[in-house]
Amino acid sequence: MSLLKKLSLTQWIIVAMIVGTLIGWQFPEIGVQLKLLSTVFLRMIKSVIVPLLFGTLVVGIAGHGDDMSKVGRLAWRSILYFEIVTTLALAVGLVAVNFSKPGVGVSLATASADAAKDFVTKTPTLSSVLEHTVPQSFFEAAATNEVLQIVFFSVLFAVAVARAPERPKKFMLEFCESLSEVMFKFVGMVMAFAPIGIAGAIAATVGASGIGVLLTLLKLVATLYAALIVFVLLVLVPVALIARVPLRQFWAQAKGPWLLAFSTASSEAALPQAMKAMEQLGVPKRIVAFVMPTGYSFNLDGSTLYLAVASIFVAQAAGIDMPLGTQLLMMLTLMLTSKGVAAVPRASLVILSGALAQFDLPLEGVAIILGVDAVMDMARTSVNLLGNCLATVVMARWEGEFDDAAAARIGAGEPAPA
Repeated sequence: MSLLKKLSLTQWIIVAMIVGTLIGWQFPEIGVQLKLLSTVFLRMIKSVIVPLLFGTLVVGIAGHGDDMSKVGRLAWRSILYFEIVTTLALAVGLVAVNFSKPGVGVSLATASADAAKDFVTKTPTLSSVLEHTVPQSFFEAAATNEVLQIVFFSVLFAVAVARAPERPKKFMLEFCESLSEVMFKFVGMVMAFAPIGIAGAIAATVGASGIGVLLTLLKLVATLYAALIVFVLLVLVPVALIARVPLRQFWAQAKGPWLLAFSTASSEAALPQAMKAMEQLGVPKRIVAFVMPTGYSFNLDGSTLYLAVASIFVAQAAGIDMPLGTQLLMMLTLMLTSKGVAAVPRASLVILSGALAQFDLPLEGVAIILGVDAVMDMARTSVNLLGNCLATVVMARWEGEFDDAAAARIGAGEPAPA
């Protein structure tokens, strides 16, 4: 019993995968009936989309209002850098998933030719997406989980909050910050149910499609890992070289937080250690304090790449042929909706669910992905952490404030200051 209490959520999810596989394999009829568990879990995930997006976006944008005059240049440079790097992450993910086609051969129980035909008739155009972005009622958008409309409203609301007098501004920021904190606790409660939902999803998948489907899911995992490695080698390393980042010293400082993020699948758990490590490397404290937390909302390279792979995977699994133009529109949606959501474990599922709903793709694809999401979450979270550590050094170099002497001391093997 004591051993069971010591198991982490990731370990419980691995156990749930095994149990669900065995049930679906040995008792397929029962496995199919357990789909109810994954359906309940998906509905709980959908219920947190609106308040989580609203609270985090408002705090993320309006929370720095007092400091914008001092850090305006740093803010614009950081946002520019974040947008370029995350766009490249989306591009790498899109190329990888179209090359390997991990969703081909996966059968979604509820996907049908009619669903595919219905999707084709509703394929959004650029003008319709732009028009649909603007809500005519926040509450209507919230009731129907219209993610883009929530983002649009939240951004304008945050700007208004930043311009408001001190008293209402303070009240709204405290309210939204409290809302965000409560919703993160809510996500934690929902994720406590994740092993049960995952066991049901895997059991239903294996019961309906056979054990061979897991081989295809392993292909999905391999696609993500390969894409993340390519992203690091072709994007992060060249960025580091262009910014004259001392790679050996950087890795010496970043490997501890990176390993913590990978093993816990939570970049939040590694945040204090990462900030301290970057300060010791020679990044000024004010840059670390601004760039690192901002990057946790706006520079989730690994999660962004994962969203590109996972969303097209669902379309492939549902037998829906998405033209390149529609895929690019989905990438634009993901780029917008992924901003402002903190890097808590498996928070990407919230964004993925919203994007799938936006493009009329079956949410059952999320239930299948859940079976191997724990393994993918470790990789994408560690890349998120690595990308944000690099961002602090790049910004320090760009601002002309990087302390080369501190990096040299680390390179010489001298102990870093406490």
